[in-house]
Amino acid sequence: MPGPMSRTFDDTRRWARLGTELLVRAADLDDAGLDAPSALPGWSRKHVVAHVAANADALGNLVHWAATGEPTPMYASPEERAAGIENGARLPAAELTAWLRRSAEALAQGMDALGDEQWRVPVVTAQGRTVPATELPWMRSREVCVHAVDLATGASFADLPAGFLAALCDDVVGKRSTAPGPPLVLTAAGHRWELPGEDEPAAIDGELHEIAAYLTGRSGGPAAADGAPAPALAPWL
Repeated sequence: MPGPMSRTFDDTRRWARLGTELLVRAADLDDAGLDAPSALPGWSRKHVVAHVAANADALGNLVHWAATGEPTPMYASPEERAAGIENGARLPAAELTAWLRRSAEALAQGMDALGDEQWRVPVVTAQGRTVPATELPWMRSREVCVHAVDLATGASFADLPAGFLAALCDDVVGKRSTAPGPPLVLTAAGHRWELPGEDEPAAIDGELHEIAAYLTGRSGGPAAADGAPAPALAPWL
């Protein structure tokens, strides 16, 4: 299975910029448009936008950590994180999208200002993982690219770069491999991923964007090689 080396630091910086542009365009709606449901159960489009804006502020805390060496957690608490999203989802569309743009610009500027040594500083994610700051652009590209699709305003996984989709599949398979789930062998565009399990694995072949959508829980996935529906997967995150 390909690992994180299949993506480079420069790739992730580029994908973060591209995904941000895609998401900002997708979120350029009036109140009625943003109050409509997103593709995520129970969340309006405003919830998705507020989540991504808050994520930029939170990653900005980790950029500050890398820049200064001063430990600065992404969020004060899970409760504060949830409250920030709910409060953001009640903002008027103009204020909410202004926050989205402002937070994304501040994060990009903060990243641009980091030097080589600062990029190597270890920081701690909201999930408690210790990673070098070089992981931050990947974390951001994942947020903006996937949630641009979740806004359900026309963007799809097929609009995302093939390299990003392959790296996303690597990432999701790595996480899913640590939890119980159906055994799978997935192939797409010369890539192959395996998910362990006790039974005979289901063989699923499809386009890269189809496999990425399936692994992230955004679609039911292509049919297995024997014609059976793809096995249902537990939530990714």
